Amino acid sequence: MAEVTISNKDWPRVKIKLQRKYNHLTDQELQYNEGQEGALIEKLAELVNRDRNYVVFTLKKALVNIDNNRL
Repeated sequence: MAEVTISNKDWPRVKIKLQRKYNHLTDQELQYNEGQEGALIEKLAELVNRDRNYVVFTLKKALVNIDNNRL
């Protein structure tokens, strides 16, 4: 099981935050289906050249206050 859970409802907001932080990420690269957090984490780690723990931390931070635009 992944260290973070992202619902389909929350994903559009998280995706916007990620694209603001990493402006080279495209919508196509950020395709996500609920329940596929592990694959998403691995893909993001590769795309942003960071380790898995950093990506998990970033995703959790994005989810803490989902309505805030800051990451």
